[in-house]
Amino acid sequence: MDNFEAKNLKKEYYEPVAADVAKLELEDKFLQISNLQKTYDNGFQAVKGVNVKMYQGQIFALLGQNGAGKTTTISMITGLLVPSEGSASCYELDVFRDMPDVRKFMGICPQHDVLFELLTPLEHLDLFYELKNGDPAKKQKEIDDLVREVGLTTDKDKMAGTLSGGNKRKLSVSVAIIGQSKLVLLDEPTSGMDLGARRGLWNMLRKYRRDRIIILTTHYMDEADVLGDRIGIMAHG
Repeated sequence: MDNFEAKNLKKEYYEPVAADVAKLELEDKFLQISNLQKTYDNGFQAVKGVNVKMYQGQIFALLGQNGAGKTTTISMITGLLVPSEGSASCYELDVFRDMPDVRKFMGICPQHDVLFELLTPLEHLDLFYELKNGDPAKKQKEIDDLVREVGLTTDKDKMAGTLSGGNKRKLSVSVAIIGQSKLVLLDEPTSGMDLGARRGLWNMLRKYRRDRIIILTTHYMDEADVLGDRIGIMAHG
């Protein structure tokens, strides 16, 4: 039993990783979160000591109802919130101390879409590819592949402000992945999508998990079951 991850868990609530996955730790191809906590000024403790490892080539599904602390956890990893306690490391970098360097390979899909209404999906992907310093020789192919895989081919030249809610979520996920992002955080990426669109996005994410650490929060049990190579269940922080 992994004493690190199971520190605050009963034995029956924890399943150790396979040996081939554990070997990724020797190559530093994983994210380790240690004793992560967030207590607000009013005394409310949103996150209460999370200990977890997330591995390259896998999707880690963080499952929990609204208010469980999932978004707070994501916000601390991305630097939007300062943790009260705890540490995190990824690809040999200290996530909190070396945040500028971590952000060079980080992609984020927030819970609520943050898009430029007057730019098209193609223009969004072109812009964020450049911001992430992607390889110019691979840019057009990666953009074309993402647009096709995520299902935005028909709407690729429409302004983002005119897209449906589901297509805005698809674009937000694409922005997180574009540019060879190695650490991808998706906060409830399928919210507002119909079942068909959700399943299409599931297929796309399973394909793009290779060479990436993908963290996905959800309150859908079926989504966690389908996508999660590993699943963490979060309740009350």
